[in-house]
Amino acid sequence: MEYKDIILLKEGEVARIIINRPPVNVMTLNTITELNQALKELKETPQVKVVLIRGNGDRAFCAGVEVGDHLGEKLPQMLEEFSQLFKLLRDVGKPVIAVVNGAALGGGCEIVAGCDMAIASDKAQFGQPEIKLGVNPPLASVFFPRLMGIKRSLELILTGDTIGAREAEKVSLVNKVVPHDELDKAADEFASRLLEKSGHILKLTREATYEVSQISDYEKALDFVTHLSRKIMESEDAVEGLTSFLEKRKPVWKNR
Repeated sequence: MEYKDIILLKEGEVARIIINRPPVNVMTLNTITELNQALKELKETPQVKVVLIRGNGDRAFCAGVEVGDHLGEKLPQMLEEFSQLFKLLRDVGKPVIAVVNGAALGGGCEIVAGCDMAIASDKAQFGQPEIKLGVNPPLASVFFPRLMGIKRSLELILTGDTIGAREAEKVSLVNKVVPHDELDKAADEFASRLLEKSGHILKLTREATYEVSQISDYEKALDFVTHLSRKIMESEDAVEGLTSFLEKRKPVWKNR
């Protein structure tokens, strides 16, 4: 598929999705639809083990969704496609890392929250300004309490305030903050730490972490991870990993 609003690059085991609507990468309904299509494509690309998402240029990761797409006939479809984006981020079956190169506002900030991990430039800014326009940030209401607790979530959502990268790191919106000029190198190094692992085991462990986090009953959570751990440890790559350790050699993953 040819993309207009995004760039999809597949570089061996790494895929890069670039939101390509300069100067500040504001998304339209079409942009969101293309992001969804790219994630569907990557789900069916087994050689890709890690996905990086960033914005084009130096000014912004993504400054949200076009205001006009919140009105009239476009609204229901925009909300549906945007919700689908976060389902696909979870369902893509491989780690997704947000590489935050500038402002991440509104829907852009929600995408950062919805990614598995995030690394940010020290110049990055984060915020949910929707309340200032008389609307709410639907996905921030889902992700923020899980990341930072209800009080901090309500402060950011109800005030519409913007925070810097260091504060975003403190509230677990991003994993790591690096100097702006070192962002891409740091993101690649971050990804390389995952590429050393079995893609199959990454997929199963990622899914397990999300699923068990939704189980409130302690014993049910233990039963779930015990069952899944047996499934993982009986896989070819688990046997290879354990055997290679005993034989003092590097594992040769088959990703199954």
